Amino acid sequence: MENRHLFLFGGSPPFTEKLGKKFAQLTLGGKVAILFLERDGWEQYMPKYTSVLENFCLDDFAYLALRPKPDDNTLEILSSCAGIIIGGGETERYRDYIVDTLVGERIKERYEEGVPVAGFSAGALIAPENCVIPPIDNSENKHLFLRGLGLIKDCVISVHYTKWQEEANLRNALLKVQTPVGYGMDDGAGIYFMNERVAETDGGNVYTFKK
Repeated sequence: MENRHLFLFGGSPPFTEKLGKKFAQLTLGGKVAILFLERDGWEQYMPKYTSVLENFCLDDFAYLALRPKPDDNTLEILSSCAGIIIGGGETERYRDYIVDTLVGERIKERYEEGVPVAGFSAGALIAPENCVIPPIDNSENKHLFLRGLGLIKDCVISVHYTKWQEEANLRNALLKVQTPVGYGMDDGAGIYFMNERVAETDGGNVYTFKK
């Protein structure tokens, strides 16, 4: 079985230097797919995802705008790429377009095959089995407990931890979903999980809470 590699970040891109280097090494120089929600000016924003990776000789990127129904090109690229990045933005929409869809199935298949997956902010929140969205990050203004992508189990994730004052929300989430550990990541911070275990942190404060 291949080792599995997951990079989760507490805020917007870019990668930290150390985790960007690790992600780039794992791709072996292959194509990296970037999943994002299309909005005005998205082309100018993409270098935030790629800049650090380009420092480590990656130059082949596929920009895949998420849709309610994925097109064949998106699925084909996900089937053959060497790395996957899930962007940040509206967490509920990212979840709707990825979790329990063909895109999500393809991501999970590639992750199990050893393809590194990275998630920034919203992309980090949807990655675990339990997707916990705080009141500040959804239209209902309440704590949402939803099914996530399931790349990692037995933990909950909080992003923008200090900026969003997430300690109480993260502690409540631990009790609500009955999972043993929660990770709160500040903006700029990242966690690298190998085989669903913390292998490395970088870039800022990461807070760990146990039930």
